[in-house]
Amino acid sequence: MALVLKRQIKGIPVLEVVAENARHEPLPLVVYYHGWRSAKELVLTQARKLAQAGMRVVLPDALNHGERLQPVSEIPSWTFWQSIQTNLAEFSLIIDYWQQLHLIKDDLIGVGGVSMGGMTTAALLTKHPEIKVAACIMGSPAPLTYARLVRDNVRQHGLQQPADLGLLTSWLTAYDLTQQPKALANRPVLFWHGTEDERIPYNQMADFERQIKGQSYAQNVTFMTGQGERHLVQPALMTTITDFFATHLKIKSE
Repeated sequence: MALVLKRQIKGIPVLEVVAENARHEPLPLVVYYHGWRSAKELVLTQARKLAQAGMRVVLPDALNHGERLQPVSEIPSWTFWQSIQTNLAEFSLIIDYWQQLHLIKDDLIGVGGVSMGGMTTAALLTKHPEIKVAACIMGSPAPLTYARLVRDNVRQHGLQQPADLGLLTSWLTAYDLTQQPKALANRPVLFWHGTEDERIPYNQMADFERQIKGQSYAQNVTFMTGQGERHLVQPALMTTITDFFATHLKIKSE
């Protein structure tokens, strides 16, 4: 049975999901991020599967979401990027909390997420070599490309946005995985995207797959395409994600 425990880590509301009989034992740690206008509770099914496979899973509420819900800025996409940036800033606080408790087994740290959480995951890979395994689900490894697409769509719809929005979000350059693919560093990373995704274009994952194909630093990257799939995680995919983390975090099956 998986326990679901509410915690506050440096002001960050999180859920800890862990097998009841292993609650006080060091375990591989997976931080798993929810999507845009969602909340930590909506990735609980995935977390329970991971916990049942032997991991301690931490589900944070992103800024402006869940227990931290705030009105969305009238500036298009501003709240979205602010939420991701805060995820990036808070990641080390979450890891440090569990390290101080000596509950991370053998420094085995994983990170994953869906949609906005997938973008967070890909961005974290650029700066955190301590991450051993990752899964970017329905996210984009190319936030600069996605940001340009959003700005173009805003202009086409005649909505107002700051002329210097690109500069205001220039921090994206430092966290764009497509600009620094060697940061993959031969780590096991799973990318999944549906071909009919109506929110984040499939081609941003497909272009990255072509970019890094055959490179030595990308030998452990797995790309999976959901033919005809939209912006939705099906139960079978949750099992695939769980198996990926369990395999690469070296968790032996019972």
